[in-house]
Amino acid sequence: MALKKLKPTTPGQRFKVISTFEEITTRKPEKSLVYGKRKSGGRNNEGKMTMRYIGGGHKRLYRFIDFRRDKDGIPAVVKTIEYDPNRSARIALVCYADGEKRYIISPNGLKVGQVLMSGIGAAPEIGNTLLLSEIPFGTMIHNIELNPGQGAKLVRSAGTYAQLMSRDGKYAIIKMPSGETRMILQACRATIGVVSNTEHNLEVSGKAGRSRWLGRRPRTRGVVMNPVDHPMGGGEGRQAGGHPRSRKGIPAKGYKTRSPKKQSSKYIIERRKK
Repeated sequence: MALKKLKPTTPGQRFKVISTFEEITTRKPEKSLVYGKRKSGGRNNEGKMTMRYIGGGHKRLYRFIDFRRDKDGIPAVVKTIEYDPNRSARIALVCYADGEKRYIISPNGLKVGQVLMSGIGAAPEIGNTLLLSEIPFGTMIHNIELNPGQGAKLVRSAGTYAQLMSRDGKYAIIKMPSGETRMILQACRATIGVVSNTEHNLEVSGKAGRSRWLGRRPRTRGVVMNPVDHPMGGGEGRQAGGHPRSRKGIPAKGYKTRSPKKQSSKYIIERRKK
């Protein structure tokens, strides 16, 4: 996982910092595990724009990712490490002993030819998926389930990891990447290791065109709109007044949006750092 800074032969390359992609072993995905992803351009079924700043972008193939890792006791060999345009992390193609192929989120340090296992009795090694009840304390984990058998919902982005702190009754105490500490049932699964592409947050696009390739159109700031269009709009020249808020009037900084009646609040031991 390395970055490269290009020589400024063009204005777009002057500040560009991108991945070297040196860990990628193939450019073509497994045909049986992809399908063509359709785009809406932010329009609904009537053709009306319901989401702004969306449109264009390169065509993508969606890769089906195995977030459940439910083939217990069957060894799987890592065949390739691949790029996935639909997520920040790298993915790995694994082939099980019974011949089935699946994509998984690739952890940092995973190598082609490595053998992975999942389920009860699997060793707590990088890429293996275990129940939270069997993972040693202090282990870095990712792809964490919230409900048993649901499939991984937490800690899936590039370079992220959580840590198993302790156990209390039927719950495991997990420290999340945000700093939040919460309880998750020990019957839930997690994968050992840190998510790959750890330097993703250091990349710099270098030009507006790269955002357009990702399907992102230019975003208009609220302060340059008219009062009829935005709470922060209007005024002669640049007005400093008005608190930062969304188009619908919801404050943007320091305003708590989490419902106090939310059921999952009882599982949160310590809130994330502000």
